Amino acid sequence: MSVYRLAMGAAFARLQPELQEYFSLDPSGTHAVGTGTGMFDVAGCPLPALRPLLRLTGRDRSLFPEYQRNVPFSIVNRAHPDAAGRPALTAVRTVGFAGRTRIMEDTTSWDPSRGVLLNRLGRSGLLATDLECSVGTGGRMRLVSRRARLLAGPWFLPLPRLLEAVAFTEQWWDRAEGRFRIRTKVIQRQLGTVLEYEGTFSYQPGSGTP
Repeated sequence: MSVYRLAMGAAFARLQPELQEYFSLDPSGTHAVGTGTGMFDVAGCPLPALRPLLRLTGRDRSLFPEYQRNVPFSIVNRAHPDAAGRPALTAVRTVGFAGRTRIMEDTTSWDPSRGVLLNRLGRSGLLATDLECSVGTGGRMRLVSRRARLLAGPWFLPLPRLLEAVAFTEQWWDRAEGRFRIRTKVIQRQLGTVLEYEGTFSYQPGSGTP
């Protein structure tokens, strides 16, 4: 079973059919890998003062400091078992900024002890957040990441509230264009929007390794 079906239960069937296919990658099923390409209308950090700090996170493939419009990107989703054998999904996005290509990746897995999805950011996975899934207007997928924590060995250390941010993502199938649309904003209480990306993309599930 895909990690999103596991988390959403019966609500998963209320998503648009195209979204159900997108979020149904299953490490034990026919489709374990999906690939897509598209264009972000806007992507990056809108706050110039914050960009030097985000250069450090860029090295871990978690966030990026650039801020540009009309940015091409690709995405590879791969379903796989996590270390405990539970379903997980790793997403790797390659973002083609002018003068620099950035990679942003995260892994989502099921945390049965708390009954939530756990989303680990970056190549190291040191920064983790709880991921809430719900069905929005017209069958859209709504994802909200809260309660950021740092992974220290087997323990999670909560971030100070001053450093916490909440990520909001909405994804849907645009029938008029025949493509997916995605909109993400990462908002910090004191600073406002610290990262955003929005655009359209095409996507194809597959069965092998890209």
